[in-house]
This record gives sequence, structure tokens and C-alpha cells, in this order.
Amino acid sequence: MATETTAADAAHGAAQGAVEAGTCVGANGSAIGMPQLCADWIPNQIFWLVVTLGVIFFVLSRIALPRIGAVLAERQGTISNDIAAAEELKLKAVAAERAYDEALAKARADANKIVAEAKADIQKELDAALAKADAEIAVKSAESEKRIAEIRAGAMEAVAQVAKDTAGELVLALGGSADATAVAEAVSARLKG
Repeated sequence: MATETTAADAAHGAAQGAVEAGTCVGANGSAIGMPQLCADWIPNQIFWLVVTLGVIFFVLSRIALPRIGAVLAERQGTISNDIAAAEELKLKAVAAERAYDEALAKARADANKIVAEAKADIQKELDAALAKADAEIAVKSAESEKRIAEIRAGAMEAVAQVAKDTAGELVLALGGSADATAVAEAVSARLKG
């Protein structure tokens, strides 16, 4: 046991000496406290920090950032091309709308012209039909007037004849002598007014 105690005392004494000397290693070779804060390891940590940052900088500057820049440039180019295409399409749409409005105005003018021509043609046909109908009506009216005059004349003659016959019969019925000439003159005088 004495040997064990001596070895433990020696390790403890070495650890004490290492701590006093500034090394951050314990008796059994393990770190004492936080190794990041050990002053003996700071130069080593700074070296590896610089190496790591250098590698990260190299990877970013040579590989990642050019790829990201290329993607951003491609996107910017795509956006610029899309904006230019949109402007071009907008100009085409405005031109198409203007052409549509002109075509619509022309179509309306043509439609109005066709309607006016159709109305004029219909009016001509209507005027011709009215003139023809007026002529037919005038002819039929003249024929009707002539027939009415004939009917009146025939009616007057029939009335005169009936009046003469009736007057002659009345004179005979009343006991007088019926002279045909006298009865005819009396009826004619009475019919004239």
C-alpha cells in the first residue's frame, strides 16, 4: 500500500506542478476545467479557427457564392425577360384592342349603311306598292261610282214607274179615270220637287 500511496502522491504532485506550470492537464491526463479557456491551448485553437474559417471562406467564395450568384443572375435575367415580354404583350394587347375598336366601329358603320340601304329599298318597294294600290283603288272607286250612279238611275226609274203605277191604280180605285199622260206628268212634277 505504501507503493500505491506513493504513486498517488506522485501523480497528485505532478498535477499540482502542471497546474502551477500552466498546463491544463490533470494527473491522469484529463483536462482540468474547460479546455476552451485553457491559456496553453489558445494558440492551437486560434490556428484551427483560422484554418476552418479559411476553408469555409474558400468553399463559399469558390463554390457556393458563385453558384448562388449564378442562380440570382439567372433569376434576374428571367425576371427582366419576363418583364420585357410582359411589356411587349401589353403593347400588343393595346394594339389589338385599338384594332378591335376600329373593326367594331367599321362594322357598326357598315351595319348602319346596310340598314339604311335596306330601309331605302323597302321604302321604294312600299311606295311602288302604295302607288299600285292607289291606282287599283282609284279604278275600283271609279267603277263603284259608275255602278252606284247606274243603281241610282235605275232606282229612280223604278221609283218613278212604281209611283206612276201606284198613282194610276189609286185614281182608278178612287173612282176617277186614269189618264196615263196626266199621271206621268203629276208624278214627274212631284219627283222633281
